[in-house]
Amino acid sequence: MKKLLLLGGLRYLIPVIKSAQKMGIHVITCDYLPDNIAHSFSDEYHNVSIIDKEAVLILAKELNIDGIMSFAVDPGVTTAAYVSEKMNLPSAGPYESILILQNKGLFRSFLEKHNFEVPKSNTYTYTDIDIAVSNFKSSDLPVIVKPVDSAGSKGVMKVNCKDELLIAIKSALSFSPSKTFIIEEFIEGNTFSSDSDSLSVNGELNYISFSNQRFDLKSPNPFTPSAYSWPSSISEDNQIHLRLELQRLIRLLQMKSSIYNIEVREAVNGKAYIMEVSPRGGGNRLSEMLSLATNTDLISLSIKAALGKEIKNIGQPEYDGSWAEIILYSYKAGSFRELTIDPILDDNIQEIDLWVKKGDKINAFTGANEAIGTLVLKFENSTKLEVVLSDYTKFIKVNLS
Repeated sequence: MKKLLLLGGLRYLIPVIKSAQKMGIHVITCDYLPDNIAHSFSDEYHNVSIIDKEAVLILAKELNIDGIMSFAVDPGVTTAAYVSEKMNLPSAGPYESILILQNKGLFRSFLEKHNFEVPKSNTYTYTDIDIAVSNFKSSDLPVIVKPVDSAGSKGVMKVNCKDELLIAIKSALSFSPSKTFIIEEFIEGNTFSSDSDSLSVNGELNYISFSNQRFDLKSPNPFTPSAYSWPSSISEDNQIHLRLELQRLIRLLQMKSSIYNIEVREAVNGKAYIMEVSPRGGGNRLSEMLSLATNTDLISLSIKAALGKEIKNIGQPEYDGSWAEIILYSYKAGSFRELTIDPILDDNIQEIDLWVKKGDKINAFTGANEAIGTLVLKFENSTKLEVVLSDYTKFIKVNLS
């Protein structure tokens, strides 16, 4: 029986565990939080921090694993690459390439060096705060300040005036393990930005998807994604351009077979930007949504990639209707009472995945980790979808006691 080591124990690993077990694979999970929900579904759990590369390597050797993944768990991606390289296991790509993809500062520098469209940016460490502030010009506004090595929109802040800069820097540093932050030109979107999952096979991006990623400006953190829909409204010309540029990037980095969470943006200037590419599945159940919308099981394919199994007959996505995923969350902390959904959506509801029950304490939606569930909807066309998604909080309420 093949052994697969999954790093982390978040809820988003549960479908990965179940899929691997259906394939006859022995699934092992590890992190330093034994109460994480996914561990109760795996075949075996070990209390080892996923950011301790050497400790995970020792564990992987002891267990004699056949593959390792960090699906939807950003902190474990470089560890998985490190262990794969040291043990000569199947990997997404070279360790050095994955270090570039996982660090926003290194990634921006790589894109600029190889003539990709890239926002202007500067990267600083915690010792350079004074330099960052003194170098900053009001003409640079607005900008985005964020940690170079954090995920889930934690520590991300848009700066509209110079007085906000130091506050944003301190917030970014508080979420950066390396105490490093990036100040980046804010790219005004022409349409929705895209955050979706894709797949390469032997260095060829056989499956590239784009979404409409949405944000709730009324939520406690307006930079935390609150809903998604497929297909994307990015122009066809820019989708073609982005596919070519993403393929060029994958080849330059000598990537192999892997799932990717990819963020791109079409700007008001007409240009298309690659914002982030991470060799892991995305959070917020993106791969599960794509399985529903395109009938391509990216989760099982990513497992095959991690174990070096053959992947064949994968084509670009074709969407069966218009699909939406709404993240369920609360504007404030309190005791959960109930979720109410307008009956007008009854015919569109495909799935209600609620993670809390009456009386549970929930927090305000300050980051992706504060979500309390998801709602999956299907529509005949994008016009009907937009009627709901343009103001979905009218139809969906999280009520507190």
